[in-house]
Amino acid sequence: MTAAGVVAAVLLLAVAAYTCAGGTDYGAGFWDLTAGGAERGKRPRWLIDHAMAPVWEVNNVWLIFVLVIMWTGFPVFFQTVFSAMWLPLALAAIGIVLRGAGFGLRKPTRRIAGRRVYGAVFAVSSLLTPFFLGAAAGGIASGRVGPGTEPTAHAWFNPTSVFFGLLAVVGTALLGAVFLAADAVRYEAPDLHAYFRRRALIALAVFAVLGAVTLIVAHGDAPHLWHGLSHGAGLVLVVLAVVSTLVTAWLLLRTSGAWSRPAAVVLMASAVLAWGVAQRPYLIPGRLTVAEAAGAPSTLHWLLIVTVVAAVLVFPAVAFLYRLDTRGELEPLTDADLRRGGPEPEGRRAP
Repeated sequence: MTAAGVVAAVLLLAVAAYTCAGGTDYGAGFWDLTAGGAERGKRPRWLIDHAMAPVWEVNNVWLIFVLVIMWTGFPVFFQTVFSAMWLPLALAAIGIVLRGAGFGLRKPTRRIAGRRVYGAVFAVSSLLTPFFLGAAAGGIASGRVGPGTEPTAHAWFNPTSVFFGLLAVVGTALLGAVFLAADAVRYEAPDLHAYFRRRALIALAVFAVLGAVTLIVAHGDAPHLWHGLSHGAGLVLVVLAVVSTLVTAWLLLRTSGAWSRPAAVVLMASAVLAWGVAQRPYLIPGRLTVAEAAGAPSTLHWLLIVTVVAAVLVFPAVAFLYRLDTRGELEPLTDADLRRGGPEPEGRRAP
C-alpha cells in the first residue's frame, strides 16, 4: 500500500473514532431534547449531565485529528469538500460551538429561564450537528462534488445526503442511549437503566430500517457506493454491521445489558468503515481518487510519523481517560466535597 493509501486508512479510522466517541455525546443531547418538561425530564437530564461531564470535551480531539489529516494529507480533497459544501459544514461547526456553550453554561446558571435557554441550545445543536455532518458525507458518497464544483444545495441536499444525515442522528441517539443505560447501572438508578434501555432498542430498530432504506436509495442514487457495499470488503463490513445489530439487540434485551456498549461501538464503526472501504479507490466516487488528492510525498511521510507519535503518546491517554470514566472514577466534586477541605461550620464541630 502506498503512503497515500495508509494516510487514507488512518483518516477513515479517525472518522470512525469520532463517530463513536463524539456520536455518544450527540446522542446524549438527543435524549436531553426529548426528555420532556422540567419535572418529567429532571432525572434523565441529571444522568446526562453526570455521565458527559468528565469526557465531553476530549471527544473533539478526534474531529481535530480528522481535519488535520484532511488538510495536510489531502489538500485537494479538503478544498473541494469545504468549498462545495461550506454551508452544511459551517452550520455543523456553529452547532459544535453552541452545543459546547449550552452544555457548559446551563449547569452553573442560577436562573431557571437561563438554564432552559442553554439547555435548548445544547439539545437542538446535538440534533442538527450530526445531521449536517452526515449530509455532507452523503454528498461525498454520491459523488456530487468534485474539484471546481460550485457550492449548491444539490451537493448536500439529495436522497443519499438526507438518509446519511438521518442515519447519523439515529446512530448517535443509539450510542447515547446504550451508554446512558450502562451509566445508570453505575449510578445505581434502575429506573433510568430501564428508561434508556427501551430507547436504545427503539433507536436500534429505527437505525436498522434506515440502514436498509439507505442501501436501496444508494442503488439508484450512488451506484459506485452500492457496488462497493455489495462486493468484497465492503460487503464483509456490512455483514458485520448486521451481526452487530442483532448482538446489540440481544444484549439490550438482557436485564443487565452488559457488553452492549462494545457491541454498539462495533456496529457504528463497521458502518462507517463500510462506507469508506466501498469508495475505494476514490475519496469522492468517480471524481477524485486517493492518489489524485494526496499531498506531496514528503508531507505524507511526516504525517505518518506524527500519527505514530500521537498513537504512542496521545491515544493511550485518551483510552485511559475513557476507562476511568466508564469505571466511575472521574466523579466531579460536590459542594460537600469542597466544604470537607475547609473548617466545618460552628454548629457541626465535634465537642
